[in-house]
Amino acid sequence: MSLPPERLSRFARHIVLPEVGGAGQVALAEAHVLMVGCGGIGSPALQYLAAAGIGRLTLVDSDVVEESNLQRQTIFTPADLGMPKAEAAAEWVRQFDRAIEVLPVVGRLGVDNAGQVFDGTQLVLDGCDNFATRLAVSDACVAAGIPLTTAAIGRFQGQIANFSGHLADQPCYRCFVGDAFDEDDCDSCAADGVLGAMAGIVGSFAAMHAIRVILSGRAALGDPQWGKLHLFEGLGPSLRTLRIAKDPDCRGCGGSSR
Repeated sequence: MSLPPERLSRFARHIVLPEVGGAGQVALAEAHVLMVGCGGIGSPALQYLAAAGIGRLTLVDSDVVEESNLQRQTIFTPADLGMPKAEAAAEWVRQFDRAIEVLPVVGRLGVDNAGQVFDGTQLVLDGCDNFATRLAVSDACVAAGIPLTTAAIGRFQGQIANFSGHLADQPCYRCFVGDAFDEDDCDSCAADGVLGAMAGIVGSFAAMHAIRVILSGRAALGDPQWGKLHLFEGLGPSLRTLRIAKDPDCRGCGGSSR
């Protein structure tokens, strides 16, 4: 695959980076990323994945745009109120870059439909707001052999990591959180509050982490950092990294030899 002249011009600042280069930009153009959640994390993540020239995006969300979302979900405007987030987000992508193929999926991802929705996906980026969906996404990624970028925010702390639990020596997201959160028991932004700029930082970090996975083996920036959990503390600010071990008894990936 080669990039046409207008795409070379658009992504010139990427291409001149030795860590990305022309080969890396082609890899981004060939990539298919599925994003779960188009909200506080998904909104900035989508902006920077689209800006990076990801060739194909599938956007999954079951919610509609509400006025309280506008404080942090920067792809939406008052004109989008009441619209399904997946459809409004897809329309934002079309307006931003019509060369990107984008498919909205209005609904919730679960074990019953993950296989169909994941078809052709190279990477899943999960920024949803409940553990039941997060764990279902993680288990589906392991079963399908697809890497997972996961990001979460709680007040002023963000968590970002890349997982590849389908690999025998790597953990999955369930290795990190265990089985204690299979229900919809996440704290909510409405109850705890969230700073819009904090969501922007975490979502942008998630987009860069996804780009690392896509560029693996294609460009120098491609270091997926599997199983490394990056904890960003916004009040400090500070960043620390923890290594998540593979749990041999994990019911998501334990004993996986794929």
